[in-house]
Amino acid sequence: MLKNSFLILCSVLLIGLLMSQAVQAYGEPVTGGAENKMLTIAHRGASGYAPENTKASFDKAIEIGTDWIEFDVQRSRDGELVVIHDTSVDRTTNGTGEVRDLHAADLKKLDAGSWFSPEFKGEGIMTFSEVLERYNGKAGMLIELKSPSLYPGIEQQVADELVKYPLADKVVQSFEQDSMKKMHAILPFVKIGVLMKYRPLGISGRQLEEISNYASFVNPNKKLVNRGLVQKIHALGMRITPYTVRDKASAAFLKSMEVDGMVTDYPDYVNEIK
Repeated sequence: MLKNSFLILCSVLLIGLLMSQAVQAYGEPVTGGAENKMLTIAHRGASGYAPENTKASFDKAIEIGTDWIEFDVQRSRDGELVVIHDTSVDRTTNGTGEVRDLHAADLKKLDAGSWFSPEFKGEGIMTFSEVLERYNGKAGMLIELKSPSLYPGIEQQVADELVKYPLADKVVQSFEQDSMKKMHAILPFVKIGVLMKYRPLGISGRQLEEISNYASFVNPNKKLVNRGLVQKIHALGMRITPYTVRDKASAAFLKSMEVDGMVTDYPDYVNEIK
């Protein structure tokens, strides 16, 4: 009996040690709950001031003083994770074609800045690893998997990159809930966010309860936000960071709703009211 008790005690202590080491390496496990601080989250960087998802945009966000940067991840034809919003390069570069059909080397040659302003000519498409390396420790990261169903296995690939860095200040999100369930199963120590598009009927309590099983953030279109929604999300131990704030009136309204953060093209608009 004493021997069995001793073995059980040793097992409990070993599990506790392993959990402690995991928390030190990856940050606190996902437990939900609203933070006291309202986060400024720069949407594709400070995309109101510089071309989205580029070094110029992320650097501008850091200069202004953002808490997190938000950006989009897809995959090139030859398997490189790249940071770009649209599934094609047509809108934000001088090239044409689908991201998944182009090799990383060809994507890197494209001009991703001139469409925004001539002063940004030559800004390029960054890889996921470049963004992680350059901005880790400078800002938190809200990482959107863009259309992950187009890229089978992208969740594991993203996880393999993320584990090289502390995870406490990083959140992975997507509109595709099945993808986020996979992400949570692969890497349970990374926080998960679920993006929600505008819908006239809003978000049901049943949907929120399901999401709370694997996510710690619900990130809806700002038109969906009301005090009731915020309270429901908080009651389930999750946080809410709506998108996309492009004017000061919206920032003021969302603050009055007591959201946990705002995704914005203009980080200074949110900083002014914090």
